[in-house]
Amino acid sequence: MFHGKEYVYEVYKEKSFSRAAQNLYISQPALSAAIKKIEARIGCCIFDRSTTPVQLTESGAEYVKAVEKIMDIENRFENHLNNLNSLKVGRLMIGANNVFASFILPAIITEFIRKYPSIRVDLVESNTAQLEAQLFSGALDFVVDNYTLSETIYEKHLFCSERLLLTVPKKFASNQPAREYQLSLADIRRGRHLEPATKAVPLAFFAQDPCVFLRAGNDTRIRADQIFQENGIKPNIILELDQLATAYNVASYGMGITIISDTLAQKASHGANMLYYKIDSPHTFRNVYFYNKQNKYISRTMEEFIKIAQKPSGLCAQESIQ
Repeated sequence: MFHGKEYVYEVYKEKSFSRAAQNLYISQPALSAAIKKIEARIGCCIFDRSTTPVQLTESGAEYVKAVEKIMDIENRFENHLNNLNSLKVGRLMIGANNVFASFILPAIITEFIRKYPSIRVDLVESNTAQLEAQLFSGALDFVVDNYTLSETIYEKHLFCSERLLLTVPKKFASNQPAREYQLSLADIRRGRHLEPATKAVPLAFFAQDPCVFLRAGNDTRIRADQIFQENGIKPNIILELDQLATAYNVASYGMGITIISDTLAQKASHGANMLYYKIDSPHTFRNVYFYNKQNKYISRTMEEFIKIAQKPSGLCAQESIQ
C-alpha cells in the first residue's frame, strides 16, 4: 500500500508536481502516473489537483501521517544499524568452562570493552554439555572450548592449542624413580615441556597412585582414559569432578595425581607443591576453538571480538595445531 510513498511525500512537501518531479529526477507525467497508480491501489485520491498549490485530501492527509510514521521507523532502524555497525550498541553472550572463564577470557573481554565500551558482554560459566545446549538454542553467541563440537552444526574459529600434562603432589613417593623427568611449575611456564629434548615420563611409575579425574564425557577425561589405556594402566580413580581447575586444586592438596592442561598450569596461582611431567601421547595435544552455530547471523560485534581474541597475545600455552 505504501510502495512509492516517496513520490507522494515529495509532492506533499513541494505542493507542486513539477518541482517534486525535478527533485526526484523524473518527468512530471511519469510522477503523475505513479501517484495515480498509488491512488488507484488505495481506492481514494491523495491530492486535490483543482487547487493551487496542490493540497492533500482528507484521506491524503491520513496517508501522509502514516508515511511519516513509516519513515520515522525506517530512520530509527537505520540509525540502529549504523550504531550496530559502528559498535555503539550491542550485546555479546559468551560461554566457557571454568578454566577459560577464569584465566583466558577476562583479558580478552577487558580489551574488547576498552575498545568498544558501549557493548555489553555477558560471560556464562558452565560445563561443555550445558554450554552446547545454550549455544544450540541461540542463548549464547560463542562458546570457547577444547571439546570437539559437530562441524555440521557449529562453525569454529581457531583460538589456540594446549598440551596435557601429568601433575603429581611432591610428597608422593612415586616421584623418586621419576626424578629425571620432573618439571617444576616454573619450567611449565617457560615452556620446557614443549621442547623436543624434554623427555616424556613412563606412566608406569604412577600406576598405583590415586587419581583425581574429571567425569566421563569431558574432553580431558576422554583423553586421560586413552592415555592410560595406551600404557596398559587402569587408573585408580578416587574422585571425579566437573571442572579441571577444581581437580587441579584438589590434587594440589595431596589427594591424588591428575591430568591438566598447560593453559591451566601457566595461569593458575597455585600448584607450586606439585611436580609436572610430559606425556608421550598424541592425545595430549588439542586445539581450542570459539564455536558459533552454523547459519547464525555473524554480527559486527562478533567479528570484532574474534579479531581481538585471535591476536597473538600469549594467552594460551602454545601455537595452534594446524
